[in-house]
Amino acid sequence: MYRIGQGFDAHRFKKGRRLIICQVEIPYEYGLEGHSDADVALHALCDAILGAIGDRDIGYYFPPTDLSIKGISSKKILDFVLDKMQKKNYEIVNVDLTLIAERPKFSPYIEDLKNNLSKLLNLPKENVGIKATTAEKMIFTDGIACLAIVLLRKKENKTG
Repeated sequence: MYRIGQGFDAHRFKKGRRLIICQVEIPYEYGLEGHSDADVALHALCDAILGAIGDRDIGYYFPPTDLSIKGISSKKILDFVLDKMQKKNYEIVNVDLTLIAERPKFSPYIEDLKNNLSKLLNLPKENVGIKATTAEKMIFTDGIACLAIVLLRKKENKTG
């Protein structure tokens, strides 16, 4: 059985923070505002995975009102989500992310982002798609958004 999930996240720019995308630090004058490290790509991906398994969104499990997780790495959030997915006996077939931002330009970093995300997910690089686009200055001029889609496959039970 296959399941598809989609996710979306967006964060505003904030001075004095690091810009973390797919757990890769991108050199830029602004980072993203958020209760965690504000990794917009991993947040969208986590919601896509949770949606595919019929679960709640990451805000349910990691609410911004919980001060004990302030500054949490999105890698920890991803690990939590992957654990929930694996407990339901699913595995990722492929993921596809679209970053939406006027700035910074992501093209110099796409390969690094793909490499890191493929390691985080234990997926072949060819099963990870990452693209970047602008919104022609109509939206997302003061931050970054990300759309994510994931395809999951139910693992076969192998006996004896």
